[in-house]
Amino acid sequence: MITEQQLSGSQLDRGALSSASDPVQQVQTQQMSAKAMAVKCPRCGADNQAGDRYCASCGVPLHGDVCPHCGSDIDADADFCEVCHRYIRSTVCSFCGANMAEGEAFCPECGSPRGGIVCPTCHTLNDFAFCKQCGQALTEEARSLQKDLLKLPEYKEMIALSHEYNELNMQLPYETDRDRVRELACQQLRERVLTLLAQDEGVEEPEIPQLGQPRLSKDELEALKMRKLEQLTEMLERLAAPPSPKPAMVRNYAMAQKPMGVRLAWRCNYKQALHSSPCGCAKPQLGGKWVVLGHNSKQEIKDDK
Repeated sequence: MITEQQLSGSQLDRGALSSASDPVQQVQTQQMSAKAMAVKCPRCGADNQAGDRYCASCGVPLHGDVCPHCGSDIDADADFCEVCHRYIRSTVCSFCGANMAEGEAFCPECGSPRGGIVCPTCHTLNDFAFCKQCGQALTEEARSLQKDLLKLPEYKEMIALSHEYNELNMQLPYETDRDRVRELACQQLRERVLTLLAQDEGVEEPEIPQLGQPRLSKDELEALKMRKLEQLTEMLERLAAPPSPKPAMVRNYAMAQKPMGVRLAWRCNYKQALHSSPCGCAKPQLGGKWVVLGHNSKQEIKDDK
């Protein structure tokens, strides 16, 4: 005699068998299983297969790592923690990018110490070839790179633009028309005195040297400064640091080309974030460029948080 329990069990078996033999049901089950195992990209949100290391849509690593110093989540190919601001690759020299053994205290290629270099100018401890605080070159390779850049016409033009912009920042504009009249009177008096002195020495028609850049109104001065900043921005675009397999190479190139006297920020290609320098970027090997902020910019630099 068939019991009610046996009957219900056989019905369940037939239902399972029916589902297993249904091709549509099988496809749906496989799709649900694949979706459950998919790895979602942390940047673009695309679904990737469980075994993929990089996103098929945007290329970022799918499986991260943790900082050995503070435990923060970081990308697997990052060499710097943007949370605790420390270098994290124990087998790669942070100064030149050469391979190092775990127990080596000095890089076998450039000789730089594992513990960092103290800047002789501002006394900041640095993990990289240029001081993150004042930009001083700290290694022989960094100093050599700066000398090579000085030979480039584009770099010379950029330094000249930076110098001209700094001079404009030091100028005092006319505040009123009375200031302009007073300035003109002073110039005429100067020319008169220098002419009389030259004539006393026997020079009948002396050439009086002009005093550099003439004073401008506030609007004229601001317009001229803006043009210089636009030219400087264009030059920095042309000298943008290209991607490189070694993060140290990108950091060193970018720091060597940085013009002094202008408020800049490093815009990385990794997150399109603004850093005070490539020394604060976790993945500078993706490239980036310097951008001009100007003295009154309120744009937020990531390293300042």
